[in-house]
Amino acid sequence: MSFIADLHIHSRYSRATSADMSPDALWRWAQLKGITVIGTGDFTHPLWLKELGDRLEPAGNGLLRLKDAPRSADVPESCRAEVFFLLSAEISCIYRKGGRTRKVHALVFSPDFRDVARINAALSKIGNLSSDGRPILGLDARELLRIVLNESENSFLVPAHAWTPHFSVFGAVSGFDSLEECFDELTPHIFAIETGLSSDPAMNRRLSSLDRISLISNSDAHSPAKIGREATVFDTGVSFDWIREALRSGDGIEGTIEFFPEEGKYHHDGHRACAISLSPAETRRAGNLCPACGRKVTVGVLHRVEKLADRPEGSPAVGGPPFRSIIPLQEVIAEVLRRGAATKGVVAEYFRLLEALGSEFSILLDVPLDALAAEGSPRLKEAIARVRSGDVHITPGFDGEFGRIRIFEEATRKKPAGRTPRPRQ
Repeated sequence: MSFIADLHIHSRYSRATSADMSPDALWRWAQLKGITVIGTGDFTHPLWLKELGDRLEPAGNGLLRLKDAPRSADVPESCRAEVFFLLSAEISCIYRKGGRTRKVHALVFSPDFRDVARINAALSKIGNLSSDGRPILGLDARELLRIVLNESENSFLVPAHAWTPHFSVFGAVSGFDSLEECFDELTPHIFAIETGLSSDPAMNRRLSSLDRISLISNSDAHSPAKIGREATVFDTGVSFDWIREALRSGDGIEGTIEFFPEEGKYHHDGHRACAISLSPAETRRAGNLCPACGRKVTVGVLHRVEKLADRPEGSPAVGGPPFRSIIPLQEVIAEVLRRGAATKGVVAEYFRLLEALGSEFSILLDVPLDALAAEGSPRLKEAIARVRSGDVHITPGFDGEFGRIRIFEEATRKKPAGRTPRPRQ
């Protein structure tokens, strides 16, 4: 069966995370979004792990479900569906290798609480797991992988947001030029990477070294309403083993749902303090220095991809499944109504449309455009038609600043290779 998964989120025990993050809130918002499998996040944190044990129970498929799930009026009938949780955590590894300081974030996925307990016991000997939902450990990423493999034969590790400049396996500031440099002889156990908000599959497929690697997308959400910013679509049975095998083999991944990568915080190069955003070519001409102050710019994801790529931009995505880029529905409605995304009118319209048409992903990706016009407005129909075709305008993000995206402006953006836009209906 086809289902949507968002496997990278955080609990309220992570820094800069909403106090509303709870198993019950995730269960509710997964239904509103149209997500069948949601990561728990932060299983290394003892208080969050206890809460997960109190509120979740085994579903018999290597996943978990909410105990005593309410038939809540907070979830419209049109969105109600079964939701499963997959035990997950993000770990920050900071260490020296090859004469440089490395900062690599990794996602770990496990099938049950017993596996998690063994992994946590090993990691607690290395660092403090209680200080943050995403613990910072002085641990080589290769050694983290070794611990995961030793403590749980079914658990697996995926490099998180693989291109983020400061905290990722390929990051320009503290990463590596290849998976092999990072994981050495254990590299064959890496069979997937998370592409992150600032890149999409077409960019990643410019590296032939990633041809054997499955590309997944997740939200890295810090609040319930942000889950599903990115997600992965599977066409398998709904179980831990099926998901793991789909990632390992690449068979069973139907595609991904993406941010427009230019909207990500690190797509372009730049210097936030001087409000300077640069394309890779502009950065090279400036000698990697900010034209305003002369300091080094933060090299973004697009530049880093270009440096490591051995295929030209626009080359066919070799062996990769299709993907679709979206703008969150609340932001689309905000443009339609010409109001702020968090205003009462926009929020009310968001829930009215969910009640009438189904989950957010259904509305963004599948609901016929004529139904959008009938239940919403012709302007809503046009807005979602433009999003589906990639006909949007984006000012790229840089150096920690999200890009600015607009629908009702003249589009200057070219759709990258690999996107399969939905036809107008």
